[in-house]
Amino acid sequence: MNLSGKKILIAVSGGIAAYKINLLIRDLVKKGAEVQILMTPSAEQFVSKLTLSVLSKNPVYSDFYDQNGTWNNHVEFALWADVIIMAPCTANTLGKMVHGICDNLVIATYMSARCPVFIVPAMDLEMYQHPSTKQNLEIAEDFGHFIIPAESGELASGLVGQGRMAEPETIARTIEDFFTTSSSKNLVGKTVLITAGPTYEAIDPVRFIGNHSSGKMGFALAEEAAKRGASVILISGPSAEKVVHENIELFRINTAKEMFDEVFRHYENSDIAIASAAVADYAPKETATEKIKKSGNSLTIELVKNPDILATMGERKTHQFLVGFALETQNEEENAAGKLQKKNLDMIVLNSLRDQGAGFRGDTNKIKILTSTEKQEFSLKSKDEVAKDILNFVEIKILK
Repeated sequence: MNLSGKKILIAVSGGIAAYKINLLIRDLVKKGAEVQILMTPSAEQFVSKLTLSVLSKNPVYSDFYDQNGTWNNHVEFALWADVIIMAPCTANTLGKMVHGICDNLVIATYMSARCPVFIVPAMDLEMYQHPSTKQNLEIAEDFGHFIIPAESGELASGLVGQGRMAEPETIARTIEDFFTTSSSKNLVGKTVLITAGPTYEAIDPVRFIGNHSSGKMGFALAEEAAKRGASVILISGPSAEKVVHENIELFRINTAKEMFDEVFRHYENSDIAIASAAVADYAPKETATEKIKKSGNSLTIELVKNPDILATMGERKTHQFLVGFALETQNEEENAAGKLQKKNLDMIVLNSLRDQGAGFRGDTNKIKILTSTEKQEFSLKSKDEVAKDILNFVEIKILK
């Protein structure tokens, strides 16, 4: 496969296997990839910046500031990359990754990344077999990262066993396979409408009724749909998330009524609609124009029902493939199946607050997908990976 146009960031940590990175860089560049190298400070003891810079055709960075005092922006590195390869990934770097010990440029970039991460461990035999290393690799997989396992052979210590970094050609082939299987363009020509985040229903100028939704799941879905060629209309309540892909048109709203109006400005022309927003069911009947002052031991606020956006989408559905979300705490499948039927959905994504790592705010989610005839369960994954699972399922349905 040609890697032309792919942006690959390689993070090199301080292990003897760093000498193999030269061959990996040369191979990726020959295949057309744009390669950027970051190093931990200890990696400079094993391979020179000059060598890596010449091979990658880009400056190499190992600190937050260069010699002139200019800040090397780890967020820009993270957002630039299509994939990050941690190679060699030492036990020290792996431990910092999974436990959030952010004390160098490599870890800061990793922790800012939204793209897939490939971990290529390399360490001595006993270190690789140590329970802490095994556990950290399992945690990394639970985060949704890809592990390219260490190979068996002679190690720098003189021992023979598993711990050798995978060969450069193995790493390159894995990356090529990843782009081959994840470069679906089945949504070219499709318009995908996605709702995300919470809604805020004002009580007075400073207080509101809301929920803990961050919008991360909806934004991940938008990014993935855009990568697959779709024109994406993303309607989001208050969220700190940002869009990156140029195929995404973002509309920000605050209240359920505003989201209702924005959704139905676009719904008729949509091919796929995914309602992942956590819309408030009720809003204050009246909003105070001034801040409500404390008086007495209680405050009564009369609430009125908000318009049911998803139910209305189901009622008005003509050709759209309609996906809803259900966040449940009890009788999960029964409640989700009822919502699927009642609101005339084609598919519903169920997550339970009883599953650790699922639900609001976090970077991971654990879902089940239900249709009128099927149920498919997925393991805990990063929300970026969950977005792929959801859209893979949608593609199968719409392309039948």
